[in-house]
Amino acid sequence: MALHTDFDLELAERRRVLEAWVEKRRRIAALESEAADLLVEQIVLHDAEVSASPFHRDAIRRSMIAEFSAAGHVSRGSMDFAFADAQALHDHLPAVRAAFAAGLLSAGHVREIARASALVAEAIRNKKVEASVMALFETAVLVVAEQDTAARTRAHARQVASALIGESVVERHRRGAEERCVTVKSLDDGLALLTAVLPEWIATAISDRLSRMTRDVVRARQDSVPAFLPWWSDEDIDALHPEDFALDDPAFDAYAPAANAVAAADADADADGRIFSADGETFATDPEIEHIPADARTWAQIQADLFTDLLLAGDPSRAHGDGLGRIQGRVQVTVAATTLAGFDDQPAELDGHGPLDPDVARALAGGNNGWTRLFLDAAGMLIETDTYTPTEGMRRFLRARDQHCRFPGCRMPAHRCEVDHQHDHAKGGKTRLDNLGHLCRAHHTLKHPDIPDPHRWAAQQERDGSITWRSPLGRAYSDPPPRRVVFV
Repeated sequence: MALHTDFDLELAERRRVLEAWVEKRRRIAALESEAADLLVEQIVLHDAEVSASPFHRDAIRRSMIAEFSAAGHVSRGSMDFAFADAQALHDHLPAVRAAFAAGLLSAGHVREIARASALVAEAIRNKKVEASVMALFETAVLVVAEQDTAARTRAHARQVASALIGESVVERHRRGAEERCVTVKSLDDGLALLTAVLPEWIATAISDRLSRMTRDVVRARQDSVPAFLPWWSDEDIDALHPEDFALDDPAFDAYAPAANAVAAADADADADGRIFSADGETFATDPEIEHIPADARTWAQIQADLFTDLLLAGDPSRAHGDGLGRIQGRVQVTVAATTLAGFDDQPAELDGHGPLDPDVARALAGGNNGWTRLFLDAAGMLIETDTYTPTEGMRRFLRARDQHCRFPGCRMPAHRCEVDHQHDHAKGGKTRLDNLGHLCRAHHTLKHPDIPDPHRWAAQQERDGSITWRSPLGRAYSDPPPRRVVFV
């Protein structure tokens, strides 16, 4: 008879709690689906009221939103979106609605799918695509949504929608760029909210540059003693340097008593600026030595300070170049060679976010020499790049393939991650593409050898590029490589 240790009992209890939590989440999703059905019933009642009093259409809708908002203790904007999502599920997303009712999708997943489907619905209304395209959209999106997070579903759904409706996305992006603006809203405690509405590729580059600058500040900060100019120096006049003196000049005596006196005084001063007498007692404190306290700001506070400094101290002008030419933030863009050459205007892809205006992609390509040609199979899977250099080429291949951290649900961009050997190199793992993947620092440490066995994760890359993670509880989680959306 097998003996059960305390560790086995603890493991079984942890599994029980996890499985109960997963089941509870499924039931919550099913209840959210029923709530959406009730909103659809309310929409039917609303439409009947509008038909009876068409001149009061806006007042009737505002009253409905206000009623549900007050009863549910949610904001008016959230309630408005909830009605719109419920309407989309009822009108043209039957498969998503069924998955929602079965608890396979959360309300967050449904929200992202419904909003992306609005692009397809608009194209259908304008007769730019056939009505059957919506079913294709549902099928393509559910493949990812049922296995991944709402955030990843959002990016995938936008990619699918843009691929299905083509140039209408380009038109929307160009029209949307005209709405860029900056607003200020007062908050409590003397703070304010500064909001900038910008094209997504610009906002992504700004965020990346701020993060990189913040990282440099954090690494460099320390409690240091500043090097002040000596008393005989004056910034307003030319300073004296050793090369200004001739060694044979009678007026120059490197061993003059005054020099010795200064040196002795410096020697008698300790690191705290105290000057000691011959018998060791303190009789003066050097007023010219000042300690600067350590920088104790948080990451967010440093980012906010850098953002302020860059805006208030910057000098925007054509002489210094426009924003495109001066960007130092990093973005990763995928664009077809035919689009890059100007043969068509298919949307490019801002990796991890969604479609990108082809004119912007061409402009970025013109100012960058770090482009890599990608070869895709019929399913849209990246299989090869044309870079030949082994080490850097492998890194560029992995960045293009992974796009982000390969832990299920994580969206940390690849350029902020570390390249990890799934089979530990110290234990014989090879440096091969089928044994490498990007992991952010937080998820990289999950499989570190220093982690105790009861809490250490394991990762293994499969032949199709998927990475299977095994948790300490024995559960397996798969993270497939992001697919490029291709319809043929």
